Amino acid sequence: MSDVRIRASILGASGYGGGELLRLLLGHPTVEIVQIASARHEGEPAWRLHPNLRGVTDLRFCAPDAIDSCDVLVSCLPHGMAMLQIDRIRGLAPRIIDLSADFRLKDPADYRRWYDIDHARPDLLSKSVYGLAELHREELRTADLIACGGCNATAVILALQPIFRAGLAKIDRTVVEVKVGTSEGGRAFSQGSHHPERSGSIRTYRPIGHRHVAEMCQELELPDNAQLHFTATALDMVRGIHCVAHVFCTREVSEREIWGLYRSAYGDEPFIRIVNDRRGIHRLPDPRRVTGTHFCDIGFTKDPNSSRLVVFSAIDNLVRGAAGQAVQALNLMHDFPETTGLEFPGLHPL
Repeated sequence: MSDVRIRASILGASGYGGGELLRLLLGHPTVEIVQIASARHEGEPAWRLHPNLRGVTDLRFCAPDAIDSCDVLVSCLPHGMAMLQIDRIRGLAPRIIDLSADFRLKDPADYRRWYDIDHARPDLLSKSVYGLAELHREELRTADLIACGGCNATAVILALQPIFRAGLAKIDRTVVEVKVGTSEGGRAFSQGSHHPERSGSIRTYRPIGHRHVAEMCQELELPDNAQLHFTATALDMVRGIHCVAHVFCTREVSEREIWGLYRSAYGDEPFIRIVNDRRGIHRLPDPRRVTGTHFCDIGFTKDPNSSRLVVFSAIDNLVRGAAGQAVQALNLMHDFPETTGLEFPGLHPL
């Protein structure tokens, strides 16, 4: 491991994503966290909002405008804020990692369509790199603006990318549902996250028109007129995303061939696990098995009576779907082993 110490700061560190990033970087052997900022919690200790860090760090939140220069700044600001502050942010560090949606999409028109906003800095969209190492590893090494992928999009893209890259999916016939935990909605209170409304419920909150579809289509390289049919359902769990994708294949394909596609795409990837066992109770991906980890578990089943292939994936939305991407990107940026700080294997039973 290099003796170089990277000085990192976190903007918007009071949210769940910022707290998870703080947890990961505190255990990183080559990163020094110099400042954490929050507009609402200036002066308070980090552990007051992230109680798992009590006794681990003495860092206190500073005001956002008190952030000093550093080597890497990670922005965990809400959607729409980073693009308004990007000039100031870029003046603080030579390399920026953004956890919001502000720089994920390449076409400014997609922000008007999916987010109902006009992008404040469309000139930067072509310069940002989407934060999935499995798709953009070499670009991430030299990037100075990284846009971490959305959590739902991450689960779907990683599950489907080998099939779409091979041209096996019928355009417009892929149907995906994700089931998500409550932390996906963030720390801020809403009626939908209120315990009496959420506890014990199964609520489809976005049957059509989810914003992350734009990322899925972009990263899966779908034609402009193609559609990915996507639905999101909230469950009574805190962490996790469980993706089930129904893909109708363009030709007859065997499970052996599907195995070959996934091994070719992910055989050397440190954070992709193919879970497709014949025996036992853990035969397919389960978000509980990846809680707190950076793993994405992927599995599949071929319907022998039709052209349908069912693909499954499971991730922790706060790690693999947010903070873990930032850490993996930071490692690539600085030529560290990309698994550094992300080796936690999870817990069982949980």
